[in-house]
Amino acid sequence: MIIYPAIDILDGNCVRLYKGDYDQVTKYSDDPLKMAFTFKKAGATHIHIVDLDGAKSGKSKNLEIIKKICIETGLLVQTGGGVRTMERIDELVQAKADRVILGTAAIKDPCLVEKAVKKYGKRIVAGIDTLNGFVSTEGWTANSQKDAISTALHMKALGVQSIVYTDIAKDGTLDGANIDALKQMIEKTGLDIVASGGIKDMQDIRNIKKVNAYGVITGKAIYEGKIKLEELFSDQNI
Repeated sequence: MIIYPAIDILDGNCVRLYKGDYDQVTKYSDDPLKMAFTFKKAGATHIHIVDLDGAKSGKSKNLEIIKKICIETGLLVQTGGGVRTMERIDELVQAKADRVILGTAAIKDPCLVEKAVKKYGKRIVAGIDTLNGFVSTEGWTANSQKDAISTALHMKALGVQSIVYTDIAKDGTLDGANIDALKQMIEKTGLDIVASGGIKDMQDIRNIKKVNAYGVITGKAIYEGKIKLEELFSDQNI
């Protein structure tokens, strides 16, 4: 299972939101690149980056920061947030991103998803963010009234191989991952599922691995000291 430490970028800073609420922001660093190097030094090989400015507005202010992280750290970067055009996908691939996440576009523009998958294959990932069982869009500010598993199966039909699956009600809460929903998503879709939202400790990480998740994203638990980096990247602890 791949461990993705998370860096969420808002106005150039490394932050975390509480349940996706832009009015409840905690700033952890003003240097996302330095944070990425901290993760690499601890043993990370992959990293998850969200452009929160892009997710909300559809217009990124953080492309150069993401590009620097990709090139200077050499980490395999999985990134999303406001990726709603082929031009934007091309920019991120050219910036050396390993995987590009389509969230709002996955719901509103399936033609773009299909086109992107044909061009970039498994480097295109669908982001499915759910609240009360329904998929949210526009940086989690709008509800699509579409359920998560049906949406994932639609993405599979378009050629997507991997999903980042986030429980918004858990995200940033340290309440623990929604293992039951995650297990259903994995078993009913057969896709590579990366779990996100609510991870609180190493036991959560172990539980996620037990249900055969492809990967797990953890952010706040690291920043708040609930998970130690030296434990996170030690095989004997997972």
